[in-house]
Amino acid sequence: MDICLLFWNNIISTCGVPKIIISDRDPKLTCEFCTNLYEILGTKLAFSTAYHPQTDALAERIIQTMENILKRFCAYGMEYKDHEGYTHDWVTLLPAVQLSYNTSQHSTTGKIPALVEKGWKPLLPVDNSKKNLLTIHPTAKDSHEMWKRACDTASK
Repeated sequence: MDICLLFWNNIISTCGVPKIIISDRDPKLTCEFCTNLYEILGTKLAFSTAYHPQTDALAERIIQTMENILKRFCAYGMEYKDHEGYTHDWVTLLPAVQLSYNTSQHSTTGKIPALVEKGWKPLLPVDNSKKNLLTIHPTAKDSHEMWKRACDTASK
């Protein structure tokens, strides 16, 4: 059921209901609850061929790219301590990795994924930042700095 909540919260809520899902027969996606959900939504569940990596080539390439970005995060000791002393590690910064990936020009396509998907490039937290605010809240400043460092690291 957890995978269905993730599916609902991260796919349907942002992209709508997919017509088809291609799966490698993962039990998390083929459980009775999920298959009933797909039936209700009108989503077809198709299965990739075993030992046929071409089926998943795009997904595998994206995973490889994300792994490389996360390796950089870990290599640079990408954790961040805010003004209250709380430590935020790479897991906390995953949304910044995703944002950086989706707003960077890709070498294979020459295009920015967010631009292709949405028709416009989202502004990054650093695009409109005001540098010399005297009365900025420490948490807002910490958050901005954390996103900036994460985006910089992800785009290296």
